[in-house]
Order: sequence, then structure tokens, then C-alpha cells
Amino acid sequence: MKIGIIGAGISGLSAAAYAAKAGHEVHVFEQHATPGGRARQFVTNNGYTFDMGPSWYWMPDVIDQFFHDFGCSRKSFYDLVPLDPQFKMIFKDGTLDMPRHYDEMKRLFETLEPGAGKRLDAFMDAAGYKYKVAMNSFINKPCHSWWEFVSPQIGASVLKLDLLTNFRKYVKRYFSHPRLIALMEFPVIFLGASPEKIPALYSLMNYGGYALGTWYPMGGFYELIRAMEQIGRRQGARFHFHHKVEEIRTKGNKIDSLTVNGEEHRFDAVIASSDYHHTETLLPPDQRNYSAIYWESKTFAPSALIYYLGCTEVLPNLQHHNLFFENDLDVHLDEIYQNKKWPTQPLFYVCCPSKTDHSVAPKDHENLFLLMPLATDLEDKEEKREQYLHQMVGRLEKLTGTNDLLQKLDYKLSYCLQDFRRDYHAYGGNAYGLANTWSQTAVRKPAIRNRKLSNLYYTGQLTVPGPGVPPSIISGKIAATEINHLKTV
Repeated sequence: MKIGIIGAGISGLSAAAYAAKAGHEVHVFEQHATPGGRARQFVTNNGYTFDMGPSWYWMPDVIDQFFHDFGCSRKSFYDLVPLDPQFKMIFKDGTLDMPRHYDEMKRLFETLEPGAGKRLDAFMDAAGYKYKVAMNSFINKPCHSWWEFVSPQIGASVLKLDLLTNFRKYVKRYFSHPRLIALMEFPVIFLGASPEKIPALYSLMNYGGYALGTWYPMGGFYELIRAMEQIGRRQGARFHFHHKVEEIRTKGNKIDSLTVNGEEHRFDAVIASSDYHHTETLLPPDQRNYSAIYWESKTFAPSALIYYLGCTEVLPNLQHHNLFFENDLDVHLDEIYQNKKWPTQPLFYVCCPSKTDHSVAPKDHENLFLLMPLATDLEDKEEKREQYLHQMVGRLEKLTGTNDLLQKLDYKLSYCLQDFRRDYHAYGGNAYGLANTWSQTAVRKPAIRNRKLSNLYYTGQLTVPGPGVPPSIISGKIAATEINHLKTV
């Protein structure tokens, strides 16, 4: 079959590689000059290399499986190094460095709370079990029906998966020290909801991150994107950059063609890796899966205010990953999900890859990526962005003992709601897709298949299995597998 793929983000790259491997003629249309979507990269004139989006390399086994599926190894494409410590957490009354090695992790827990080391064993044993069941029985499902999850293995696992317990209650069964609670709750913030709204099943994230480790691909996260594109090309996929899909044309109950840069291209099937809501606006209203009311009712994961900064001196006391948790997590989350306002007491994240990789900044300089989560659909003005930059830089100065940090910047670029809308047609300016709440999990996510057009499939962070780099890789594989099923019907 001749297959068109809309968008060369991570899920689109994955879908292209798997569909081409299956023998299809695959054409990928990307409106930007390079692949990657939210995981693009840019290089400045004065020597900085910035990854635009993902920076946490977790669940390395899932990423390695992508390479194995094509008979190759990640090692052929880039060097992956473990981070030790994995990250730093900054609190009002001190800091905490998360060790790489498990024995050191246990000792850290024990120093904060007697008995917590042994309880960490129990927590991680349970989390590891959930991770293995999820990887083997849950995450690769297309989620057309709950019947896909009816099996003896899943039935035997139900109680151990803690599907009906919320994550916060679950963590507090094991730990009571505020720092340990913050440490264990942190991974699910990536899932886009308060720990009170996330099923305890997602303690699997603690295993996927802490037990399997935090890694970094030398050269930047974009090395993964380059590798995925190369693998797709090796399978025969063709990539068309600066090509924007403007309309999806249908005939009866099928897609007939895509209008790209004003020209019509016929396809037997289409996989949309573009923003799900935006993709549906390219269709007639009666052929869309969901209405405007549906999208308005969904709970979106946070958007973000991002700053890419180049600093002319080395900053002490920073690790590669740094989490500024001096303020109350629940206050910040309420302002994202309940009050829908710019945060009054923000938490934020600083990535400093130059601590690990000297190629991403000039000698004796630092590459800084600042990210503050915030609600979607806010008014986004430059003066508001600058206000929060000053707040974040002030807290960064306190940690590093640096004065006049803003005066030491030789590169500065902000990225926020308007940019997510412009570059990715992101609904509400979202950065991470839908929150993984119980009401938006598995079959309750937007469907991977168009219900009115038999040859249109969706992939990416707004459908199954959800947001994040490993889930997006899996999502592309699921969509490509569905296309193979279509071929045989």
C-alpha cells in the first residue's frame, strides 16, 4: 500500500520505520525543515546546541527495543551515558541528589527516614512487577475495546496493579518524610496530573526512571531523532520536509488524498502524527471522531514556559537535571488544573547538559534549559515570560551563588503557548498531550482509528499509550501494525 504520514515527530518517525519495514511505500510530510517535532534541535551562531523538548532519557529498554526491531543496536548511532547523580532536587531547606546506584539510593532513604530503605525495596519490587506487566500486556494494545485486556495474566495481576488506588495515597503507605514523598511523586508529574488523580499503577514510572536509570545520549537528545530517521530511510521511507498537509480529502468512507503545499497526493491509507485535534480540522465535520465540546471537556497535561539560555561562565552546584521544589507542588498543580492561571508559587526544572556534554556549549560556558509547567489556554505575552524568567534566574542564582546571571547570558530565547500553537498546532498550546488520569487511560483516550474513515489512523501523545518519548515510539508501532491489519482485510 501507499501510505502517507502527517508529521515527522517521534511517533511519525516510528510509524514510518515500521510501516516501511512491512513493505509499504511510505511518504512522510513534515512542515518544518527537520524531523523531531517537539524533539527538534537548533544550533546558535555562537556555539550552543539546544534540544527543544525532551531531555529525560528514561525507559531505555523501550528505546533499545525500537533498534532491535530493525536488526541494529543503539550503539551504532550514539553513545549513551548514565547520569550520576540522576538529578538534584532543591527544597527550601536544602538539596537532595538522587544517586544512580540502588544501594546508595537505599542509604539516602534510610538517612531521611529510618526503615525507608527496606520500604523502598518493597515499593520498587511492586513497581517493577507493574512495569513488566504493563510492557508485556498493556502498553502495546491499540485499545479499540476493553476486551483486549481480558486475559488470565491480566486477571491474575489486577490486585497487584493497584488500578483503583490514587498515587499519592499509595506513596504515603511507604514513606512519610516530605522529601521522600516529593521524590517519589515527581515522576508522575510527567503524566500531566496531580498525584491524587493518577492511578497507583503508574508507580511503574518510578521503576522505569529510578531503577532503570537516567541516561543521556552524547550530542543531545536529538541523536535519537537522527537515528530514527536513518532507520526509516533504510527501510525505504521517504521524507518530505517543508511540506505542510493542508487538507485531507475523502471519497465515501475512505481517505482518497492529501493536499500538500497545494498539490494533491493519493494514498491508500494515512497515519496522522500531527496534533489529533488539528488533524481532524483538516476533515469535513461529519468525518471527525470528536466535536469541539469533546476536546473542551478533556484534561490536558501542562504546557510550559521554556527558556533556552547560554551562560558565559560555569555555574557551580548544578547537576545535569535540577528540580526546583522550594514551593508547594499542590498549589502549582491547582493553578494548572483548577484555577487555570499563571502560577503564583512556581516549581520549575533546569537542564544543564553542558555538565555532561561539552559539545553543546562553548568552552567554559553553560547550556541552560529552563522549563516551568503552566496551564493551557492562558494569555501569553512577552512581559509575562520575562517576569517568570527573573523569578527562575533569582532562584538559580541562590543555588549557584552567582550574581547578575542575566548579565552573563550571551544567548536567550523563550518558547511558550503561542509557539506550541504556531509550530505544532497544539490544542490550547499544550506541550505534553492529555493527562493520564483514570478517565483518560487506555480505551478512554482518543481512538487510534477514525470511526468513519476506514483508512485513517492517529498516533502520538494525544492517543494511546500516552505522552512521553517511549510511549510515542510505541504509539507509532501500534499505528503501523493497524495499517498491516488493514492490508490483510
